[in-house]
Amino acid sequence: MAAWRIRSRRQARSDAYALGWSHGHWFGRCEVARQRAMPLVVKRPLHVMYVTSGKGYPYSPLDFAIQETLKEVATRVTIAEPKQDIAFIASQARPDLMLVLDGMNLPPEKVTAVRALGIKTAIWFTDDPYYTDITAGIAPHYDCVFTLERNCLPFYQTLGCARVYYLPLGVFPPAFRPFNPRQALRGDITFIGSAYWNRVYFFERLIPLIARHKLYISGLWWDRLSNYTKYKGHFDHQAWQDPSKTCERYNANKIVINAHRSTDDESYNMNKAKVAAVSPNPRTFEISASGTLQMTDMRQDLEQFYVPGVEVVTYDSPQDLANKAEYYLHHESERQEIALRGLYRTMRDHTYASRLNQLFDVAMSP
Repeated sequence: MAAWRIRSRRQARSDAYALGWSHGHWFGRCEVARQRAMPLVVKRPLHVMYVTSGKGYPYSPLDFAIQETLKEVATRVTIAEPKQDIAFIASQARPDLMLVLDGMNLPPEKVTAVRALGIKTAIWFTDDPYYTDITAGIAPHYDCVFTLERNCLPFYQTLGCARVYYLPLGVFPPAFRPFNPRQALRGDITFIGSAYWNRVYFFERLIPLIARHKLYISGLWWDRLSNYTKYKGHFDHQAWQDPSKTCERYNANKIVINAHRSTDDESYNMNKAKVAAVSPNPRTFEISASGTLQMTDMRQDLEQFYVPGVEVVTYDSPQDLANKAEYYLHHESERQEIALRGLYRTMRDHTYASRLNQLFDVAMSP
């Protein structure tokens, strides 16, 4: 019995060593890819006044990411909140550009007052096209309008906006990156997001196909699934997870599912214009930045950002997703290579530093 215990302990140490070496080797490869991909950031001689969304969580991490990136790419940054006297702050600071995120909490007359000072203004919409009923009344008050949904370009142009540009959100590398997660969180497949109705119908069919794997799903409203009781052990009812927790879950799982919400869900959307979405959501970039394999439904614009089958994996049905997940869970080398290429592409092209430089090129042009 004693000899058996000794052999068991030796085997446990050997297994732990092998696992640790494997994890260390993988994250070392990821770090090399990150360092090689990220371009040199050069500060521009610009003074940017950034007006936050003013919405708090879950927008506050996005506000933080943009604020911190602005400090890297502009020589001077002034931060303001929508509730403040924006025109007074602008008159004292005299920025080259006022950039507003979301803008739903900033009264249009405040924007008009800033423009009257001769200061350029720009807004970056974060939730298009789901709230176009509201943003339609906001966009015309700015010199430049940036939207993460390409199909919203003609929508804003018809409202009289002369300068409208497609600019998806990106990723903040310090928040979403590969690292070694806690062993207790490790699993096979995860999805993080609220149970909008299109996701409910999809996951009702998907979960029975993948439930034999270690599966983790987090978000609101998942108890509306008709088969929820049977599979409730896979769910975590957190409203939102902050970026650090989300990133750890991404790192802890071999496959992360990305399922876009529907644009015609009248229960949650304010999109009477019925603008259809063709552009990838922000999670597309955050998942790939975490160094895990992303399996995403196909949106028309996806190929502008990633090569399907090379940098991400796409699916078109629950059965297709299940089949591909099964394949990559049994082909670790192929899974890692796609994840690594997705990570490299993200760090090269899709960081907030890259996005803000594109914004400056347009907003500061004559």
